[in-house]
Amino acid sequence: MNQPKKSISYSSSGVNYQSLDLLKRLSQTKAKSTAPYLQSTSVGEVGASRGESAYVWEETDGYRAFVIEGLGTKNLIADEMRKITGKTYYDVVAQDTVAMIINDLIVVGAEPQVINAYFGLGNSEWIHDEQRTTDLVQGWAKGCELAGVTWGGGETPGLAGVINPETVDLCGAAVGVIKPKNRLTLGDKLREGDVLILVESSGIHANGISLARAIANQLPERYATPLKDGTLFGDAILKPTYLYSKMVKGLFEAGIDIHYMVNVTGHGWRKLMRATQDYRYVLTDIPTPQPLFDFIQQHSGNSTEEMYGNFNMGAGFAIYIPENQAAQTQEVIKKQGFASWKAGRVEEGEKEVVIKPLGISFKGNTLKVRS
Repeated sequence: MNQPKKSISYSSSGVNYQSLDLLKRLSQTKAKSTAPYLQSTSVGEVGASRGESAYVWEETDGYRAFVIEGLGTKNLIADEMRKITGKTYYDVVAQDTVAMIINDLIVVGAEPQVINAYFGLGNSEWIHDEQRTTDLVQGWAKGCELAGVTWGGGETPGLAGVINPETVDLCGAAVGVIKPKNRLTLGDKLREGDVLILVESSGIHANGISLARAIANQLPERYATPLKDGTLFGDAILKPTYLYSKMVKGLFEAGIDIHYMVNVTGHGWRKLMRATQDYRYVLTDIPTPQPLFDFIQQHSGNSTEEMYGNFNMGAGFAIYIPENQAAQTQEVIKKQGFASWKAGRVEEGEKEVVIKPLGISFKGNTLKVRS
């Protein structure tokens, strides 16, 4: 396959994690000063949840968790692919949005309860496309069904001048409950010798889309470019994101002692060291990435290290457990319809992710999401 005309880095495609992470850290620092307002209602925050995927506060018999998340730019690819296939794909991107929200919520041990939608419209005329609007609503409802969460409502503002008139901004927020309290999962349970289980992704999920779009812009056939397996580039990107909430619920119900969880999205496999403790995460058995990732690497010029530092590379979720529960954990995951890998172990040492089969590693200072 021909090499790209020019190399495309993740940051040059419009996503700079150093800048985004700085904003996150600044926001966390300022947000801490607002904690007394929660305490005034006789409810206390769980401070250790700041910097995790979901924010947690304590209630009498358990905890509540809250998260807000957005789809990103995957719907722009749906719009382009509709011109090629005639399908709107908005059932897919709606499900993806639900998955982005719920998969972040469950990593702290929360069972989803209610989700609200935010459909920011560049022009109110957008909703007059009946097929697209119907697919959007049905896809959101399907995502809720797959997640086991109630759709409570939402907001559909018209934002002419803020959002492109031809597009929509898809976001949402969700609340979940953590009961009993020992299901709270913030990484403090991690121990040397724990096993790291990786769970398969459906593909790119909704992360790395800006880079994928930049690649399409330099291909003669754009999203209609076929991969080696014959799948169109756009169709491969638009595979629905997996929802892992029922899988996690099944693990808790089976009595699995979950020590930590990670939704593998932005930052790729660097995110496997998201917990605050300084441990080495040594991986020895890893999944083979879907053909889409090979295509992205070949046409972007990114190194293997860059790919694993930004994409999920076939592993959409990670679970950290005691080694004696590995077999049972994988059996539960299999019953939920997912493949998994007993990928590696937690070891003493400076914070680092070591991917032995590939000879690459990520030091702790490459992941700065906390204040």
